[in-house]
Amino acid sequence: LFLAVCAVGIGGTFQYGYNVSIINAPTQHIHRFLNETWTSRYHKEIDPDLLTFLWSVIASIFSLGGLCGALIGGSMAIQLGRKGALLMNNIIAILASILMGISFPTGLFELLIAGRFLIGINSGIGICVQPLYIGEVAPKHLRGGMAMGTSIFLTGGILTGQIIGLRELLGGERYWPLLLSSSCFPAFAQLLFLPWFPESPRYLLIDRGDELSCAQALKRFHGSSEYRREMEDIQRECFALDGEKPKKPWQLFTDRGVRWQLITVIVMAMGQQLSGINAIYFYATYIFEQAGISAEKILYVTLGTGVCECLAALTCGLLIDYVGRRSLIIGGYLLMTLWSTVLTFSLTYQELYSWVPYVSVTSLFAFILSFGLGPGGITNPLTAELFIQSSRPAAYMIGGTISWISFFTIGILFPFIVNGLKQYCFLVFLLECSLVAAFIFLVIPETKNKSFLEIKKEFHKLNFGRNA
Repeated sequence: LFLAVCAVGIGGTFQYGYNVSIINAPTQHIHRFLNETWTSRYHKEIDPDLLTFLWSVIASIFSLGGLCGALIGGSMAIQLGRKGALLMNNIIAILASILMGISFPTGLFELLIAGRFLIGINSGIGICVQPLYIGEVAPKHLRGGMAMGTSIFLTGGILTGQIIGLRELLGGERYWPLLLSSSCFPAFAQLLFLPWFPESPRYLLIDRGDELSCAQALKRFHGSSEYRREMEDIQRECFALDGEKPKKPWQLFTDRGVRWQLITVIVMAMGQQLSGINAIYFYATYIFEQAGISAEKILYVTLGTGVCECLAALTCGLLIDYVGRRSLIIGGYLLMTLWSTVLTFSLTYQELYSWVPYVSVTSLFAFILSFGLGPGGITNPLTAELFIQSSRPAAYMIGGTISWISFFTIGILFPFIVNGLKQYCFLVFLLECSLVAAFIFLVIPETKNKSFLEIKKEFHKLNFGRNA
């Protein structure tokens, strides 16, 4: 089971974190490449506004690709299987790596845009299908910890991208095309290792009706003496579904039986992206400068944020099956509310006392830890648990779409929010975090150690009224 999580993670959410991270290091080199390419092609220097626009397209088209990936990821998981969809997804990553790698020697910046779009599609599919696979192969007493593999590999991808992007490694001017094309290595790793693992047993029995393959897969994952309990649980869910086919996303919106689960997924997806984590990274350089850290060393101190996210994801993985999902996600949002308050005050009175910048640095790392323990770690695993087999792929498509739209929207609006409100922008995020925490407290039941059918029954009263 542990090795299966690693095999799906390396080509899944690892790619998302890695490709979000690596684009920051070669910013100046790509600017120079765009300018030189334009000059050689049109015999005049590029207009500064057009240069800014092209860079914005290269950076932001990743999220547009992610949105497309989220829209097709669920359908791929149904048609090809969870494992089949992940394997096919690596072809997209390899093609994207080739396009980005040859953009510099060919002098075609359009290939860079196309490559970023394709790697976005790869990330959108991976972040949709990987939690599906893990959630369906895990026994219920380990489901939370195994599902945290999604966040652990995502944060591991961010940290790896930060390290590989250092100027001493592939972040230098000569090597940036290699840096952008290096995402082919996780893809090759998954193509090498994932075929050794079985398809999701729930998919094999419920979607394909293949009881023999399901039993063989369960024996591989749980051992020949322990697999029967899991088999019985899958058979109960199969019986309850009574041959119901996988639903389309639009069918979930008209299904009263999943109304509050769907509202929960939408609120959590938006809450995760709009929580203020982007503001933290935006302010990180300024906060470090105010604390007296030299400009040359800030790049290395920023690695601490990646380490912080990894530690939070690992800690969440250790706690999730003991403390429960509900407590962790509510606690995470409440702690983020607290640190938003502290940051607002410390950034406002930064110049007043010499020790205040250190309060800002502490709050920054505390906010990242709180995000990793709460919304960053719990949102994806919880989505898998709120739905039964027929609704789960469509739910991930909807949740992923909302998440990528929110990611894209905050990317466009965020500079205006920061320029308009300055440090008081954290008051907006403070309000958002407290509202999401209140919603989860009032709506979401604890899902720890419960089967998918038991969780569905918990929502029955909410969906159909107390007298149902």
